[in-house]
Amino acid sequence: MTFASIPSPPVSTFELGPLTIHVYALCILAGVFVAVAIANVRWRRVGGDFDQILDIAVVSVLAGIVGARLYHVVTTPERFFGPDGDPAEIVRVWNGGLGIWGGILFGVLAAWAWCRRKGYPMALLADAVAPALLVAQAVGRLGNWFNRELYGAATTLPWGLDVDGSGTLYHPTFLYEMVWNLAGAALIVWVGRRAGRVLKAGSLLAVYVMWYTAGRTWIEALRIDYAHTFLGVRVNVWVSMAVFVCGVAAFVAVQRLGSRTGDLVGRLRAVTEREERLRDGASGHETDAPAAGAADTSAAVDAVDGEGARGGADASGTPDVRTPDAPAAES
Repeated sequence: MTFASIPSPPVSTFELGPLTIHVYALCILAGVFVAVAIANVRWRRVGGDFDQILDIAVVSVLAGIVGARLYHVVTTPERFFGPDGDPAEIVRVWNGGLGIWGGILFGVLAAWAWCRRKGYPMALLADAVAPALLVAQAVGRLGNWFNRELYGAATTLPWGLDVDGSGTLYHPTFLYEMVWNLAGAALIVWVGRRAGRVLKAGSLLAVYVMWYTAGRTWIEALRIDYAHTFLGVRVNVWVSMAVFVCGVAAFVAVQRLGSRTGDLVGRLRAVTEREERLRDGASGHETDAPAAGAADTSAAVDAVDGEGARGGADASGTPDVRTPDAPAAES
């Protein structure tokens, strides 16, 4: 008995004047906006501000799109090269074809480079964006539904996706991944609140990697779209399992070598205060000379680091460790 037959959307594009708007692209953009909103709230809790998260988002998203496209080109070269390929398709991202692994890799590398340049603690950013990434991926999966792509094999379960109106139902893998990702986002927030004082900074991104790859492994195995295989198993399944192992290793390494969240919060707040003073000075709100401002910034960083070393525990002796999920009173 069928309890839920999910119809496919009748359209995947619409016209707006001379432009053809792809719903797939709108879903990706919606995911980005939601992720920025979530990350902003969490980033501000540990001392950052919206301008910082917006800059990071712009750099990471652009790099992520390039990486995702390159991954797709490398793993499905026959679509772009050879007798039946079209190299011009490489730049036609709106036709679909973004590999999540390339997007994550390039996006993370771009964020790391930006944080290093600006002096932001990357570990704090990792914790702030971990659940936001899963929500963004969940929203983006709706684009596959509109494109009628990446569904699974035919199913006799009480639910399924009606792709062509024939009555045959298929595994709605886009929906499975949406639900899995949203559950993972909730789990990461819960872990951050319950274990934030125990886990080192950056741990939540490792949890994200483990959760997403665990789900992607079984969801990918259900899909029937064309994919290269190795030993009879889809390449993306192998990649998911390998990245899961890397996530476990990263989680262990962070616990052994990482910094406490409370130690990094002070540094981020010092950098944020410096940037705010520079912005105020550029707006004419301050008249201090640039050299004096730089000296003040250096002193502020030293002062905050000193306070972190001296004030790492409250009056009861409990370490003052805060995570994006455990907001502190504004000072």
